[in-house]
Amino acid sequence: MPGMTGMPGMESTVSTADTLGAVFIIAWAVAMWAAVAVLAVGNRRSVRPWVYKFAVALIGIGVVGQVGHFQEHVAQAAYWIAHPYDPAWMTPWGNSFSRGLGQIDPSKPSLGMEILHLAGNFIFLAGLVGIVQITHRVTGELKSRKWARMGVWMQGIHGLEHIVLTASIALGASRAIGLSTWFGAIEPGPALVTYRVWWHFVANAVGTVILGISVYHLWKEKRAVKASFAPVEEAPAVLPAEDGPARTLEPAGRP
Repeated sequence: MPGMTGMPGMESTVSTADTLGAVFIIAWAVAMWAAVAVLAVGNRRSVRPWVYKFAVALIGIGVVGQVGHFQEHVAQAAYWIAHPYDPAWMTPWGNSFSRGLGQIDPSKPSLGMEILHLAGNFIFLAGLVGIVQITHRVTGELKSRKWARMGVWMQGIHGLEHIVLTASIALGASRAIGLSTWFGAIEPGPALVTYRVWWHFVANAVGTVILGISVYHLWKEKRAVKASFAPVEEAPAVLPAEDGPARTLEPAGRP
């Protein structure tokens, strides 16, 4: 999102709700990556059915997080269409989270907003990693895993962009420095707002579509995925192939 000062609603007064919201966002992001670590360890041990349920919960929460994250970008793009020469805009709830997070360093007005979108991106990324983890034990080609890996690469790069944007403000830059600001070369104003609003909108739109496609295929392949977490003696799931005879997906990595 546009890392610019003077954003409507970015008042210095911080309420208790703003602070609680900031704590919630940070705790959410940390919990998501703690869950990813638990899944990574669980997938290296004997089959445990709880790992499957845990991964499903992680993916579901990641989807919810991205829906909330993406609506912020949709709302900002819609505002730009109606007001292309206005300063960058955020929703009231986005501003609330930003104010709360901005308490980390009140001398840097846009830091809270940068941290908010950094956290949002990493919540989304954790959900994609969850799909890769839940399909880990299944051999053969899974479309859900293919799309999720694509999303992990894309959002991983996007996450690095947000790390650079946030770090540049935290380290004292007058404005965020990153690919979405053309490394600080674009002067503050309508040109910078336009470029950054649409850069992040497109990145999140593409990432959200990839997530949706991956979840769709995961739903279609759920029998094989769930079977990979069942006791060894159970028969593997057989999925109908789109072209040709039925194909069997065998669970991988079992003891």
